[in-house]
Amino acid sequence: MLQLIIATVLFLVMMFGIGFILNMLLKTTWFPIYAFFIVLIPLWIWGTWDHSESFADNFGAFTIVDSIPVIGALIGAYVSGWAIQALRRGGYKMF
Repeated sequence: MLQLIIATVLFLVMMFGIGFILNMLLKTTWFPIYAFFIVLIPLWIWGTWDHSESFADNFGAFTIVDSIPVIGALIGAYVSGWAIQALRRGGYKMF
């Protein structure tokens, strides 16, 4: 249980940091969320895919313990976009 909490917080902070930097460099707001859905989730599924099992068995193998850190990372990507948007609204043009 402790490892799950630490992993979730770690992924949240890591995606927030990466998303914040990408938002600053690319002058976008929601790019990390798009990248999360288009790149990271398919890579995660592909990396854990077992070709000897059926489609349903592969998706049935994912448990809540596998999904909670992914949800934490998604929240971190969202919060980075929200933070950049709040800074821009506050008058900070460098973001």
